[in-house]
Amino acid sequence: MQGFINALIPVFAVATFLVLCVGIYALFRGGQFNRSYSNLLMRWRILLQFIAIALIGVASFFFQN
Repeated sequence: MQGFINALIPVFAVATFLVLCVGIYALFRGGQFNRSYSNLLMRWRILLQFIAIALIGVASFFFQN
């Protein structure tokens, strides 16, 4: 179980980074793409960031040696 959670942490961290990059791209691109996806992408970023931080907290709390 520890290995599974430790493997999920970088997956969610990278996913957060990618969604952040696409959201910033949408912000600077402007137009219809920005209106359609910028707010949605930032909400996904917050959700993915929360999951990553929660996994880090779970791993550090339950699997400390």
